[in-house]
Amino acid sequence: MTASTVAFIGSATAAEQVTYVGQGGASQKADTVAILDPVAKKLGITVNQDSVPDAWPIMRSQVASGKPTWDVVMVATNYCLRGGEQNIVEKLDFSKIPNAAAMPADYRSDYSIVYETYSSVLGYSLKKYPDAATAPKSWADFWDVKKFPGRRSLRNHPLATLEAALMADGVPADKLYPLDVDRAFRKLEEIKPNITVWWTSGAQSAQLLSDGEVDMVMAWNGRISALVADGAKVTYTYNQGVLQHTSLCVLKGAPNLATTYKFLNEAFDPKIQANLPMQIDYGPGNPKAFDTGVIPAARVKELPSAPENAKVQALMSYAWWTSAAGEAAEKRWLAFAQK
Repeated sequence: MTASTVAFIGSATAAEQVTYVGQGGASQKADTVAILDPVAKKLGITVNQDSVPDAWPIMRSQVASGKPTWDVVMVATNYCLRGGEQNIVEKLDFSKIPNAAAMPADYRSDYSIVYETYSSVLGYSLKKYPDAATAPKSWADFWDVKKFPGRRSLRNHPLATLEAALMADGVPADKLYPLDVDRAFRKLEEIKPNITVWWTSGAQSAQLLSDGEVDMVMAWNGRISALVADGAKVTYTYNQGVLQHTSLCVLKGAPNLATTYKFLNEAFDPKIQANLPMQIDYGPGNPKAFDTGVIPAARVKELPSAPENAKVQALMSYAWWTSAAGEAAEKRWLAFAQK
C-alpha cells in the first residue's frame, strides 16, 4: 500500500480529516485532481489517502480488529453490497448526502454510491473490418463467425461475459436480470471453439487488439479509447455494452464518520463529478454531471454513462451478482473455463 495526504489548512474545520482509499495508479491520480483536492479545499479538511488494488480483505480485517483506520473506500460495487450483508460497511444515511440522494435509484443502495462508470464493449480492428456499414455492431455479430470471420477474445470472467452471451442470444439489454445462467453458458459453449484468447487483464485485452492477435474483443472502453488516442486502427461500439461501475462505501466503525458524510456529499456534487472525465476515460457516477455544462459536448459523446450511450447499454446488476445465484454462476464459470 502507498499513502499520501492532501491537506488544506486555514479553515475553522481544518482539524477535520477523512481517509480515502482508492485503487492507485492512473485512477487515483485522476480522482485526486478531479474530486479529492477540490473537496478538501472546499470543506477545509484534510483528505488522507491510501491505495490498494484489492481492498476487500483489508476492509474485513480492519473491521474485525475493532479499530478501523479507513473511512471511505472506492471499490467494485459488489464488495460494497457484500460488505453491507456482512456488517463490514455502514448503512448510509442519505439525509446527510443530498447530492447522492438525488441520484437515480439504480446508482445507489443502502451501502453504496456509484462513483465512476466504465463499460465492457465490443471492440474491433479497422484493418479487418474497415467499412462501418458492415462492421460488427452487436454481440450477435460477435457470435456470427460466418458473417464476421476473424479471431476473437473474451474475458476469462463471468461478469459482463454472461450478459454479452445472453444479448447475443436475443435477450434485450433491459431484460437480462435475473440472468438465465443455463442459457448463457449454452451460448458460450457455442462460441468457445472460436475464442483465440481468454484475457485476464485490461492491458492484455488492449494488447491483443493492438498487435493484431485478435480482430474483435470484449474490452473495457478506456482500454480501447487509449489505443485510438495512440493512433491504432481500432474502434468500438457502446451498442449492447455492459455499463459497470465502482462505488464508494463507508467502513463500519469509520473513525471520522461525521466528516465522512460531509466529504461524500461534496464528492457527489454534480459540478465536482463533472471534473472526473476531464482527467480519465471514466464516466461520472452522478448522471447530473452531464447537466452542468462543464463537460464539453465532444467529450460527452465518448463517455460510457453519457445519456445517449447509457440508453443503448445494459446496466450491470451487482445486486444479482452478489446474490446466491450470482455466486453460483461465478463458481460455474471456473468449471467452464477449465474444460
